[in-house]
Amino acid sequence: MAGHIVLLGDSIFDNAAYVGGAPDVVRQLRAALPGSWRATLLAVDGAVTGSVQRQLAAIPGDASLLVVSVGGNDALGEAGLLGQSAGTVGEGMMVLAQAQSRFAERYSAMLEAVLGEGLPTALCTIYDANFPEPEGRVVTAALSLFNDAITRAAFSRGLALIDLRLICAEPEDYANPIEPSEQGGAKIAGAIAALATGSAAGSQVIAA
Repeated sequence: MAGHIVLLGDSIFDNAAYVGGAPDVVRQLRAALPGSWRATLLAVDGAVTGSVQRQLAAIPGDASLLVVSVGGNDALGEAGLLGQSAGTVGEGMMVLAQAQSRFAERYSAMLEAVLGEGLPTALCTIYDANFPEPEGRVVTAALSLFNDAITRAAFSRGLALIDLRLICAEPEDYANPIEPSEQGGAKIAGAIAALATGSAAGSQVIAA
């Protein structure tokens, strides 16, 4: 049975500007899907959680699966917190916990709007990115707080979750520290296609 996948979110899907003319994620997804399937890109480079609701207005009438990848730009907006001083580790964690709470609230509001479309929906975690050490370790630790909000949102609503941290795990998966390369995009597209067609296996995709 054919389906129509709609990609919502940010440059994890809208990565054409970063692959130098090579296939972007939506083109790779179309190639990975059975011939009768379709894929539409509504994600926009630079989008944050609050931007996704504007993308919903363009969802095609025959859409059968929405896939959302957003949150990385929200995290970037909070990156200045990592440079703040704190008297104790606990005080620093409290600052990050407050950022997590702000994100969780925005993400939940976005997700409720998406689910209001009444369509099957899958979510993606934020991948670890490709920053050099020791910065990379700090970024990964901080992103885990945002990813906790995403996984809780997915599991509490019985939604499928694609863990991009496991999918984009090599330096070659990135065109720069934060954008997927052609190789990374192919892996992302493959995971989405596997989920949509019921052939997902392993720990990269957790189906509800």
